[in-house]
Amino acid sequence: MSSAASKSSGNERAARLRFPGVRAPKPLLPPQDERQLSARQLELLDVLEEKLLQEGLADLTMAEIAALVGCSMRTFYGIAPSKDELLLTVVDRRLHRIGRAAIEALDESMPPLDALRAYLQIANQAVQPEAAVMSKDLAKVAGASRLFDSHESYLMAVTQNLLDRAVAEGQIAPVDTAAVAHVLAGLGREFARPGVADVTEASPKQTADAVSELILLGLLADR
Repeated sequence: MSSAASKSSGNERAARLRFPGVRAPKPLLPPQDERQLSARQLELLDVLEEKLLQEGLADLTMAEIAALVGCSMRTFYGIAPSKDELLLTVVDRRLHRIGRAAIEALDESMPPLDALRAYLQIANQAVQPEAAVMSKDLAKVAGASRLFDSHESYLMAVTQNLLDRAVAEGQIAPVDTAAVAHVLAGLGREFARPGVADVTEASPKQTADAVSELILLGLLADR
């Protein structure tokens, strides 16, 4: 096989799985605005993400956060107009990054249930152990719940789409796909809640992955 033919074959295998009609939430920091940020501002967004995951920032003022990471408040105000919006932008940027990685892991050759399994496992990275600190901290930030809801709604829509495909292809038995998608999409967030995360044996991600697998196995048409 020629290199050109091999490349073409590889591109066919890697064709991205599409979800017509399913729309991801709009980024709080639109791509065109992010491209206009300085290298220092982009670096600070990454630093703030690490701080949120490690220790939380909601109890600090904008001035205290600026002092903590060694920058001016003017640098922050070039990203967002308030502390709450700055923190939400950091979290939203993280969730969009994880969401993109989950979608990019899927291709058209994958059976729907396999695609759903891969998608959920990557999406559940949003609730890795360190994310529990961030979730607890963001409960104090106005608009955080609405932000998480918007991302969960997108996760739910993708999940239902893949479940519908699995039913149509006979991979799973007929089921109320909206109800199952609601459960699967909410597992990560549920197991990351402070009161729940403290009593489960495994991490929120590991627990969500395990329970998701139990549900998916239960849906198999030939079980």
